[in-house]
Parts: sequence; structure tokens; C-alpha cells
Amino acid sequence: MRNKKAVETSRFPKPRPRPKHHGSGRFVLPLVVAGLLAGAGDKGHADEGDPFRLTALDPPIGMNAREPSLATFPDGRVVLNWTEESGENKAIRMAVLHQSTWSPARTIHGSEKIFVNWADFPSVVALSDGKLAAHWLQLNGPGSYQYDVNISFSSDEGKSWTQPILPHDDRSQREHGFVSLVPDNNGGLTALWLDGRQYDSQSGDDSFGNSMQVRARHMTPDGPTGPESLLDPRACTCCQTSAARNAAGQIIAAYRDRTVDEIRDIAVVRLTEMGWTQPETIHEDGWKIAGCPVNGPSVDALGSDAVVLWFTAANGEGQVRIAFSKDGGTTFDAPLPLDLGASVGRVDVLLMPDHTAIALWIEYLDDGEAIVMCRVSPENGCKSPQTLHINQGRETVGFPRITRSENGVLVAWTGSPDGGKSTTVRMLDVAMAPGSP
Repeated sequence: MRNKKAVETSRFPKPRPRPKHHGSGRFVLPLVVAGLLAGAGDKGHADEGDPFRLTALDPPIGMNAREPSLATFPDGRVVLNWTEESGENKAIRMAVLHQSTWSPARTIHGSEKIFVNWADFPSVVALSDGKLAAHWLQLNGPGSYQYDVNISFSSDEGKSWTQPILPHDDRSQREHGFVSLVPDNNGGLTALWLDGRQYDSQSGDDSFGNSMQVRARHMTPDGPTGPESLLDPRACTCCQTSAARNAAGQIIAAYRDRTVDEIRDIAVVRLTEMGWTQPETIHEDGWKIAGCPVNGPSVDALGSDAVVLWFTAANGEGQVRIAFSKDGGTTFDAPLPLDLGASVGRVDVLLMPDHTAIALWIEYLDDGEAIVMCRVSPENGCKSPQTLHINQGRETVGFPRITRSENGVLVAWTGSPDGGKSTTVRMLDVAMAPGSP
């Protein structure tokens, strides 16, 4: 299935705030969509016809904060983490939300050697026993893309943290990042990451072996519990991974693959009782691109359902697609299109108890980035998309994240409150409006 491939040609391109097109395909915003988005903004209510009720939150975060991530405790509380920079000093910080009350902001780790990137950002997850686990990236050499994955644990809601553990045995000065942490039912987790031990982007080597790999390992606060698993020997070099655990205890992991012909479609692997399955393409989009698009998929599982949301620009046209599974991710239905005509992806997705999914993605307007959300059903797709926020600042909103809350979902993104280069983290509590589909 895979053999010789061309060497990767782009690394971590940060987007211009308001690009008009992506690749060779121009995105044209339909008039009906323009009207839908024109009145969008953060609200404390739901306008008539809006499917979501939006309430702005005020987390304990100051300026110079960015790249948030979210997770939900088993008891319903929510943990928010973000990155702060002050000169050469960098810190990974977090706070816990219980009902309407925030804990004080707490520092997970601080160091000048923290690797900060708009697309490859830290995360915190809540484990089954109430503990927390966090990951961040730490520079291990003089180069810009020489860093390790660090994982640390906390038993007191982030007040103190264990010494960091590396999930990978490789200690070379190469890239290790784009991490997904998946808690198990016994207080541990599985870490999934892109591993560059065999990848040298500057070598000019176009052989199959010069490649970014997908690897995984089970971890506890005491360290790894077994060897690393090589899930795919060749993957797109800088797209996010995503992973979730279904009701049967299987892990479903999704990532952007890379074929001999530079086709970069989404692949899925699963951890079953027999071990990790072979990679399977979830849908043959046929997106051929000679550089990394920095645009990974999102997967979620709930009960016997699973869902994958992703971006593709096959045939020069940007599109967000979603595929549902009724057997925990073993097979998926044909994908449904979701975008409004100007999509650039940067997706996140959550399954809901009624078998629908909450999908989140970015659309570009002429005057800014629009964060769009829709409740999607396997039968009817997306009927009532709603824009949550339009960013007109100079800085990008990055990759907005969502997690379950008591009322529905919470959303967090990087914001530019003064329209300039300063940033902070903005949040919304998104509830279903009465009578919404």
C-alpha cells in the first residue's frame, strides 16, 4: 500500500488572518451564508431560529495567553489549559470550572524550553480516578523542531505535578508531537503521537524510510507499562492526531495519512483485544498536496457510536466532512458535507447521547474568521449551522476546542480582544436553544 514517497516540503505554516483561498481552489462565500454570518457574535441569548444559546464565560486568564484545550472530568467538571508567554518565559497553565465557579489558575510547567506552536499545543485530560494528566512539548536541541513529548500527572487538581515522563524511547533531536491522550478505566492512559525519529526534512532523502511515524504507548503515573506500538510508518508530518475510547474499551485513532502519490486522506486505526489494527482510509477523498496542510481530523465515541470530522481540499475545493459509525468505529457510513462554502477546517467534534454530533470548524470571510457550529444527525446532516464568533483581529483563532458541559458544550479559542497582536483565551457555554433540532 505504501512505498517510495516524496519528501515533505512544508512545516507548520501559520495562516494569514484573512486569506481568500486555499491551494488552487478559491472559496466563494454564498450570499445566503454571508447573510447567516453577518449578524453573528457572542451573545448571552439565542436569537429566534438559532439552534444554540450562547453565554460568554470569564476564565481566570490574563493577556499573552493562547492555544487553549478542554477536557471534562467524570463528574462533569471541566478543565481548561492554555499557554502563556512573557518574554523568554513560557508556561503551561490550567483552571477547573465547577458549575459557574473557576478555580485559581495553576501552573503545570514553566520553562524557556517549552515548544510553542499555534497548531501543536499542550493538553490536559481527566483520568478515570479523578487525577489529571498533561502533555507539552520540550525542546531537546538547538533546532526549532527538535523536541520531546513530556507527560505529567497530578492527584490534587493541578496544584502539584509529577516529574515529566517521555512516552517515546527515542531520544534523538527530532520532532515528537501532535499528541492525543486517551484515558482508560484504570487510572492510566494511552498516548498517541507523531514521531520523527526516522524523519529528516532537510536531508533531501525521498525514500520511504524518511518519514514521520504514528506511535502509541500506554502510560501510568509510574511510567510506561509496555513497549511502544508503531501504528503507521508513514503519515502526514504536521497534522493533529485524534483518539477516543468507545464503550467496548477500544481506542479509535484518526490522523492524516500520506501515500506514495502524495494523497493525504484520513486514516483510522483501532486498539482491540488483538492489538492495533492496520490503517484504513476512512474515505477516498483523493486530496493530493505536496506539503502538509496542518489540518488534522477529530474523532469521538459515545456508547456504541463513533464519529470522525475532517477537512479536505480535494479538487481544489475546501470541504468539511463527517462520517458516523454505529459499531464503535469498526465501519463508517458514507461522509456528509458540512461546510458553508468557505471552509478551512480546523475541526473538533463531540457525540451527544441522542446519537447526533456537535461539529465545529472555521470558515473564512473577507473580513475575518468565523467559528461555526452545527448539530449533525446521521440521517439529516447539518440543517442549522450557527456562527459563534467572527474574528477580525490580526491574530488567528487557531484551533478552537470543545468539550461536554452541564448545559451542552464549552468552546475555547485564542482571541485578540483589542484587535491587535495581544491574545487571550475566550470561551462560550453553548446550550441547546428550546425547540432546536
